[in-house]
Amino acid sequence: MKQHIETEVRFLEVNAEELKAKLLKLGASDLGENNLKEVIFYDKAGEWQREKVKFIRVRKDKNGTQMAFKQNLAATADGTKEIETSVGSFENTIAFLETVGFNPFREQEKRRHSFKIDGVTVDIDTWPKIPTYVELEGETEDDLKQLAKKLGLDWSTADMHGATWVIENTYNIPVRTLRYFTFSKFE
Repeated sequence: MKQHIETEVRFLEVNAEELKAKLLKLGASDLGENNLKEVIFYDKAGEWQREKVKFIRVRKDKNGTQMAFKQNLAATADGTKEIETSVGSFENTIAFLETVGFNPFREQEKRRHSFKIDGVTVDIDTWPKIPTYVELEGETEDDLKQLAKKLGLDWSTADMHGATWVIENTYNIPVRTLRYFTFSKFE
């Protein structure tokens, strides 16, 4: 089980093709594309949803299934606590969480193209109904700043919020009220 404080930022509305070309020119490792399917869970009483800071995520991608507890502590590069572990079955993990009292609230999808450079993971994320953005995740904020500069990204525009906050507050999509935020279903 992996537990850590995430150090990550987002740069919104990037040109994905230009960014991929820059990354490859700089020698980044192309980790490939991935379609991520996720189910977001809140506690039975609904307090986590009201507080807007805690959730459990079950994610299925080409590499397997992971379950994570996430808690947004602050709107800073290192403001999210995450505990993540690999699990065997997407469906069984969902059934397990429902059985012990967690409520599956939302199904969501995104497309991700990942790269690794200078110890930083670069995820180019495309969600339904919003422009593509890039997420940089590394060990330190300084690592992220250095890579952002190499990529021509203006640090003063870095968004330190989580994806849900960005979707709701920048793009006015009330994702916390949706049951489906996928490419084929939006309700």
